[in-house]
Amino acid sequence: MEKFFEDFVVGEVFETSGRTITEADIVNFAGISGDFNRIHIDEEYAKKTIYGTRIAHGLLIISVVSGLRLRTNVFEASLIALYGIDNLRFIAPVKIGDTIRAKITVIKKEQKRKGGLLTLKHEVFNQRNELVAVFDLLLLVSYKNQ
Repeated sequence: MEKFFEDFVVGEVFETSGRTITEADIVNFAGISGDFNRIHIDEEYAKKTIYGTRIAHGLLIISVVSGLRLRTNVFEASLIALYGIDNLRFIAPVKIGDTIRAKITVIKKEQKRKGGLLTLKHEVFNQRNELVAVFDLLLLVSYKNQ
C-alpha cells in the first residue's frame, strides 16, 4: 500500500488503527517534554477540574496519531519530512484508558521542486466515536522517480 505523490488523490481517506492512552504514556511524555502541568500528572488536583480526572497532553495525542499514521504503511516509501501543522484544535479531552484513532483525508496536493506537498486533514476520535482533535498536517513526500 506504499504510495508516492502521484498516487494520492484529493478526497482519498485513510483510517488508522486504534491505540489506548495509558498512564505510562502520560508520565513518559511529561518526562520527555518537561510538561508537568498538574492536569496531566496530579490526580487529586485533576479531580477538582472540569475534567474530573487527569487528561493526556494535546501534543501527546498528536504524536500518537503520527505513529498510527505511519503504521498504515501508506507513507513508508515516500515520506521526506513533516512540513507543518495547520488549524490544530483540541475538541475534547483524552483520558487515561481512552482509545484514539484517526480518519485522514487528502485535501490538497502541491508540487514542489524536492517533492510533493500533501495536506492531510486529521480527525481524531475516541472509542465513543467522539471527535477529540482535528488538524491539517503537511507532509513532503517523494515522487516515484525521485
